Amino acid sequence: MKHKAYCCTSCGYKSAGYFSKCPNCGEWNTFEEVSEEKKSGGRTAAHRTARRLKDVSGESKRRLKSGMEEFDRVMGGGIVEDGVSILAAKPGAGKSTILFQIANALAEEGHRVLYASGEESESQIKMRAERIAPSIAENIWIYSGTSMDDVCHWIEDVDADIIILDSIQTFTLEEFPARAGTPTQTMECANRLVDMAKNTKKPKAVFIVGQLTKQDSLAGVRALEHLVDTVLFIDHEMQDELRILQATKNRFGSTGEMGFFKMTEAGMVSIDNPSAHFMTERAAGREVPGSAMCIVREGTRSMIVEVESLVSKSFTPYPQRISECLRREQLGVLLSILEERGGIGLYDKNVVVKTTGNLRLKEGAANLGTLLSIASAVANRPIPANVLFIGDVGLTGELKQVPAMTSRIKEAVRMGFETIYTPPLTADQKIEGITLRERRLLSDVIKDLLK
Repeated sequence: MKHKAYCCTSCGYKSAGYFSKCPNCGEWNTFEEVSEEKKSGGRTAAHRTARRLKDVSGESKRRLKSGMEEFDRVMGGGIVEDGVSILAAKPGAGKSTILFQIANALAEEGHRVLYASGEESESQIKMRAERIAPSIAENIWIYSGTSMDDVCHWIEDVDADIIILDSIQTFTLEEFPARAGTPTQTMECANRLVDMAKNTKKPKAVFIVGQLTKQDSLAGVRALEHLVDTVLFIDHEMQDELRILQATKNRFGSTGEMGFFKMTEAGMVSIDNPSAHFMTERAAGREVPGSAMCIVREGTRSMIVEVESLVSKSFTPYPQRISECLRREQLGVLLSILEERGGIGLYDKNVVVKTTGNLRLKEGAANLGTLLSIASAVANRPIPANVLFIGDVGLTGELKQVPAMTSRIKEAVRMGFETIYTPPLTADQKIEGITLRERRLLSDVIKDLLK
């Protein structure tokens, strides 16, 4: 039995009566009438039975390889066969491109793929496919339209293993009168896909493209993010070519993993060795002042990053402090430490700090390298090319340990560095094959290299 209800298109709040102003989010004239199926009380045959946890099979879900090592890393080792994922990014970041590349790779492995687009025509999809794929696999079916009912029909008709919906805010179900993009339509379409994906007899992997708001958050109600298994975002503000894929939610893996890609005319290409991408290799004798190497962690992976600094004389009462890779407050703290604990005056100097590739420095492990980069620029003395820095620096000027010291040191050895400056280490953190110079104070490191 159906009954009328009213739903706020802004926040999803539902009410039995109409409001001009939503009592939940405060927006005006956002209520729309919807029809809902009134559920009867009591247990029906569709309900599942409760089971003992010990009796549930503990077998790991089968994972499908996408053919892109960086994508599989972010997903936790591959695509889970009944996982539902949302991929969101700003326009032009490459959402449709990377999903088609994955679809084509899976189709070539024998999986049946349905690619449904509510934003592009069939000819537009074909043009992009011919541009980025050497050959189009036989097992890809495309649907261009906005009817979720048609998509469900073709999923069954094709017997698809992989479903891609681009984008969910453009699709509608006929049984709901709300327009496309409203919380009701978005959630009901997503629920329909989740039901199909979690089918125990025929599980399906689902990828949903989500649109972003002006505040760079996923459009629609927050319940959409809770519903799916994985939420992925592509960041492409740092460089025209560089794309960074990160999972903010992942039920099957770590949320701290990052995947690095380069956007080319032939599509997205994995950067399988990010350390080489975020540093400038210089031979001995060709070092330049203001450059220092440090190691950061992205998920479970250690990466070498080059920090570059430029220091110049200021002719104004307020010297400039500019950085795209550090927050302004964070840069201010580091400069204060360098002045008071490192003995380097900066009160009359402009300071500009950036990283090769404009990678953001979000952890303290890069602080020692950043401070030495600035100190090198002030002294106009280069740091040897085979030297690297690992460690945080406290307000007292003391060097402090950071997590995963051993993993970071091993990455430095792999990349051919010979000397690492670190805080005092424990016996189990030391490894052979590299010179570890343990120092207690920032001033000790500056004295070793620049004085």
